[in-house]
Amino acid sequence: MIELNRSVTADLDQTLRHEWLETNGLGGYAAGTVGGANTRRYHALLVAAKQPPVARSVLFSKLDEVLCWPGVQRHLSCNIYGGAIYPAGYNFLDSFRLDPWPVFTYRVGSCVLEKHILMRHGHNTTLVNYRLLRAQQPCTLRVRLFVASRNHHHLQSARTDFDTRVCYNNRQLRMQPREEWSRLFVWFGQAEFWADGIWYYNFHYPREQERGLDSTEDLYSPGELSWVLMPGQQVWVAISDQEIDGDPAAWAEAERRRRERLVADIPPHQQVRRRLVLAADQFLVHPRPGKTSVIAGYPWFTDWGRDTMIALPGLTLTTGRFEEARRVLAAFVEVMDQGLIPNNFGDESAQPAYNTVDATLWMFVAAWRYAEASGDLDFVRNSLYEPLCESIHWHLQGTHNGIKADSDGLLTAGGPDTQLTWMDAKVDGIAVTPRHGKAVEINALWYNALRICEQFSRCLGHVERAAQYAAAADKTRAAFLAQFWSDELGYLYDCLQPNYRDPALRPNQVIALALPFALLDKRQGQAVLQKVDETLLTPYGLRTLAPGSEHYRGRYEGDQWNRDHAYHQGTVWPWLVAPYLRAVARYADNPTERLAWARQYFQPLLDDLATYGVGSVAELYDGDPPHRPGGCIAQAWSVAGVLELVTETDKSPT
Repeated sequence: MIELNRSVTADLDQTLRHEWLETNGLGGYAAGTVGGANTRRYHALLVAAKQPPVARSVLFSKLDEVLCWPGVQRHLSCNIYGGAIYPAGYNFLDSFRLDPWPVFTYRVGSCVLEKHILMRHGHNTTLVNYRLLRAQQPCTLRVRLFVASRNHHHLQSARTDFDTRVCYNNRQLRMQPREEWSRLFVWFGQAEFWADGIWYYNFHYPREQERGLDSTEDLYSPGELSWVLMPGQQVWVAISDQEIDGDPAAWAEAERRRRERLVADIPPHQQVRRRLVLAADQFLVHPRPGKTSVIAGYPWFTDWGRDTMIALPGLTLTTGRFEEARRVLAAFVEVMDQGLIPNNFGDESAQPAYNTVDATLWMFVAAWRYAEASGDLDFVRNSLYEPLCESIHWHLQGTHNGIKADSDGLLTAGGPDTQLTWMDAKVDGIAVTPRHGKAVEINALWYNALRICEQFSRCLGHVERAAQYAAAADKTRAAFLAQFWSDELGYLYDCLQPNYRDPALRPNQVIALALPFALLDKRQGQAVLQKVDETLLTPYGLRTLAPGSEHYRGRYEGDQWNRDHAYHQGTVWPWLVAPYLRAVARYADNPTERLAWARQYFQPLLDDLATYGVGSVAELYDGDPPHRPGGCIAQAWSVAGVLELVTETDKSPT
């Protein structure tokens, strides 16, 4: 359980900078700030995935509460209108905790009210529970409803095409403000519903303004719910895209038990690991029976091939979720094209895009780690082996975006107008970090793909194929050492292009050090780690570029142009903790001692589970101290990398 007390909740800025997240296993989510005011376009009580896990729509924005008894009326909610805060209900917020979902405790005089928010797994349904824990007399709770009905990337203004009609019977109301996708049901039990139909104008979202985007929205309120609560009484509101037929309390209890099962095998004293396992669960989505994918980050990413394969070991293998690992791998194999898995899927159309060189190569590593962790060679034989071999064939022959093994055995990819590696920011069609040609981690991944296929071939009795892959791998390794290693620099070049070797000191070479099949000897590996420790290592992960470099940017802020120019030019990425630790385990003189040191060194990153995206790990941090978090409030490969760190160090006797 993570709990924030009055030292946080009494500070408006802190309550608005701490954000919570609930997900439903379909790609849908609910999110907001601890203080109650929505500060992003993505903050809402129900964002439904209409074509799981994509086509996400903000159906219902928020609930605003007022607690009353004779002579007293106190607003518990919070909104931002331009520069004004009204109401300022955070003043009554006594605490916030994840237990296991968001729980807000409000204290008004001697009256204590709790609000619980959770999503029903496998359904586009959000449940809100109010509990009057303590009061000296009956209290009236009034709750105003705010409807959005829009794409989750867009904002809404009061428009004539918004159908404001409300039907209500059987203890729930129904609206369909626009097309069929906008159907909304609100179940309210024994509450009275007072219909008034009011537009509220100019809600201001400061995080969007900071990002250089439009930041003002109008919301429609069909009316207000009202209950008279006795001390000890609780009531429910259920919000869904389907008619609600069931018991919200039973659904909540089922969800509590589901989450308890996820951490049942983790000792109670390993609280950080337990919290990270619950965070990992938020990214695993099940769009159809038998299918599993990974949302790269909340609130705005969909399922990305690269992120999925990098995150898969941490999200599924460290947590023993082997069946879901198999489903993820099988799902991506099904959509391979010319030997490549997609980079991502369109947020609306779900159409795959194959503009990546590394996603497929990371799949080889994920398959290898799955086989190591599970011992399940049958799945490799029946579902993965032939697609992996076919992928090697396409890489040798040539596939999308100029991806092809060169005559020296190294893999080359793309051109000046493409961004095919994980450092993929482009501004006005121009690559911010141009890494076309032969990138260091790409060729380490290519070498590992060849070795992995060699080993799988041997295990499955394909001796001739194994020999062919071994020969190709030997050729690639010789060229890699000859062309990437620099004795003068004491580390690896980042990227090779015709007549140019890029000496930028980036963490991509750490990735190269950490893969299952090593390329460097111990002397070289230790030299690289020394440079990384001196320039890239921070308590929150690794910088993407060494300070002092010509293009280094130490702060990730401003509009999209500025953020994209900083995205991989100095920002710190937590997911790189995992490859860093693997490199340390391989090349350090005393890996056990070094691992224990790492657990202490990265403690600030673990402490940040109580900030920004509360209970999860941010996408990135500033390169410069104090290393502010930024980007997505919850990122799959960040959680996966930190979970690998915690799982490994929790095993250590030190």
